[in-house]
Amino acid sequence: MKLYAKTIPHTLPDWATTVTKSADLFEVEINDEHPNFQSLLEDLETEIEPGTIGVKAEDLCSRLGIEMSNPSLHQLVEQAQTLISLIATHPDYKQLLNDGYSPDLNIADASTALTYLEWELERNRETSD
Repeated sequence: MKLYAKTIPHTLPDWATTVTKSADLFEVEINDEHPNFQSLLEDLETEIEPGTIGVKAEDLCSRLGIEMSNPSLHQLVEQAQTLISLIATHPDYKQLLNDGYSPDLNIADASTALTYLEWELERNRETSD
């Protein structure tokens, strides 16, 4: 399991590892099978809605001293476009295409959908200014 956070404590539990960090985002990998993590989940378990038992991300992050990242939609779209570009140029993806992989929708379709979303976000930003 991964969490994306704006801030993290100096020391993390032994079941949590910082995978990447940039100026404004930490990627934290959690070994969700670790007994200490499972114990924490049991401790934080609550009824989220009638009949649904679980752990709220906010409660987990609070206990860990992590401030969750809450990027804007525009930032998320930019990140998704970057990931799509990486996928499109990845050797394993190219090999799948060479082996005959041909889905109904492809990487270019996903990129186009995100471009349309970016245009809509820009249009909405301009009309709200």
